[in-house]
Amino acid sequence: MAVEITTAWLSNPNTRVAPEDVHTFLKNSHAALVGMIDPPVEAAPAPAEALEEYQGAVSARKSLADPEVIVSMIDGKPYKALRRHLATHGLTPETYRERYGLKADYPMVAPNYSKRRAEVAKALGLGRKRTAPAEATADEAVVSEPAAVPEPTALSKAKRPTKARAKADA
Repeated sequence: MAVEITTAWLSNPNTRVAPEDVHTFLKNSHAALVGMIDPPVEAAPAPAEALEEYQGAVSARKSLADPEVIVSMIDGKPYKALRRHLATHGLTPETYRERYGLKADYPMVAPNYSKRRAEVAKALGLGRKRTAPAEATADEAVVSEPAAVPEPTALSKAKRPTKARAKADA
């Protein structure tokens, strides 16, 4: 490929090159192509996260000081819940805790907000197991007789009026 690139470059009528520069161009294009196919290990950039040390906008204690809100360590702004805020920054709760050196049980929701949500859920009946219908015990098991068919009533015996009969009678 390097030879093809060099040939194409030299075939351009606007290219004026001294003969000793052709060899240099060929070597440089070959090195560039080899670098694209198999980049050297020592030239690979280190991940940005590994190099960057994060300093929280507030301390962990200050972020949990108000029970109504939880303060983000990313921007120092108060939130009721951090999950959506973290997602906009490409983080999960686990990576957020790891980045700022927080304990595994560090909350992602303000305490009072969590209590209110729990109360609403309990009021709606969420989290309860459904009660199974009472099963009959062996003592209570009674063989029931087939249900009796009700006797026809006078109205059912008589011919009921239809639309056609109603028009004829009118």
